[in-house]
Amino acid sequence: MDGRWPGWGADAGLVVLTFVPALLSQPYVDTSGPAWTSLTVYETVGVGVLLLRRRLPATAFVVGFGAFLAALVGSAAAGAKLSPLVFLPLAVLLYSLGHHVASWRRTVSAVLGVSVLSVAGLWLNRMTTDSGDFQGGLDVLAALAPMPLAWAMGFAARTRQELLAAAERRAADARRAQALEAAQATQRERARIAGEMHDVVAHSLTLLVVHAEILRARGGELPGWARVQADGLAAAGRQSSGELRALLRMLRDPADAAPLRPVPGLGELEALLDSHRAAGATAALTLGVTPESVPQPVQLAAYRVVQEALVNARRHAPGAPVRVRVDGLAGELRCEIVNGLAPRRGTAGAGIGLGLVSMEERVGALGGGLTAGPAGDGGFRVVATMPWERVDV
Repeated sequence: MDGRWPGWGADAGLVVLTFVPALLSQPYVDTSGPAWTSLTVYETVGVGVLLLRRRLPATAFVVGFGAFLAALVGSAAAGAKLSPLVFLPLAVLLYSLGHHVASWRRTVSAVLGVSVLSVAGLWLNRMTTDSGDFQGGLDVLAALAPMPLAWAMGFAARTRQELLAAAERRAADARRAQALEAAQATQRERARIAGEMHDVVAHSLTLLVVHAEILRARGGELPGWARVQADGLAAAGRQSSGELRALLRMLRDPADAAPLRPVPGLGELEALLDSHRAAGATAALTLGVTPESVPQPVQLAAYRVVQEALVNARRHAPGAPVRVRVDGLAGELRCEIVNGLAPRRGTAGAGIGLGLVSMEERVGALGGGLTAGPAGDGGFRVVATMPWERVDV
């Protein structure tokens, strides 16, 4: 409803500007009854065709011109004159013809129709009017001569709109082509990174799993603690290989990013800590929330934070006890990992310094925050908070 008011308002304003001036000027030209009758009928028909100028511009122009000729011929036959401003609606109809009609065939047909009407009107005017003062002459020709300018203005406006639309289409095509090129470049880079990761990491992981399986096969020749370590090493290698395959699959084709195995969550934290304990460390888990009630993206982020924190603890504080606590507070999930003071010094230069950055980016993507720093007892604390909404189970 609201979108129609601007169009109706423009039509109402155009009707006032084109028809009222003739009504106001007519008393100064001729106040006879035939003049007012011809003007009233003409303007009544003119208002109707003016409102149809967008839908049927050619028809509106021909009908409007016919009404214009009928008014002039009819008033001249009765010895009456009309205001020269009756030409204004005709200029508007000509502008609409040039602006809305893109077919040259329709335009030429409308002009030919008007030409036939003009000849017929001139003949009727000569036949019905004896006085030279009321026969169409140079005065009518002078009023009609500038009318083609109205059509030219409408044609120019339509041409400008078409040029602007064509420019917008070209710009949109260029943006789509640029986006496609960027997507293709991204995909090529993804494939290159996937190939490098496969050649470097997958090969090393495969060797790790093979050596671990060999150790397990010869477990009878190993002490008990070594058999446990070999089992943990093989399990960690197989898990890492599976996650690496899923990552490489996603890198090669993001549209085919369905996981090959269930996505880890809070329910797998105990198994994650078992692998940490298998490396000779102690770890305790306090889970204060039901895993099924936490959205899967939040569960995955919490799992990865704990996983990275345990890796950092093994690197920088080997043998230190680790406490993991996950609580569901009001509107957020809080995950805290604290490792105590290490009994021995960690490996110098271990890691590449991106663990905390990766955790912060993963948590930040969910609208959460991460803090990490020394604990009071000489250890290290990592706290991640992520907003979440409880899932009904």
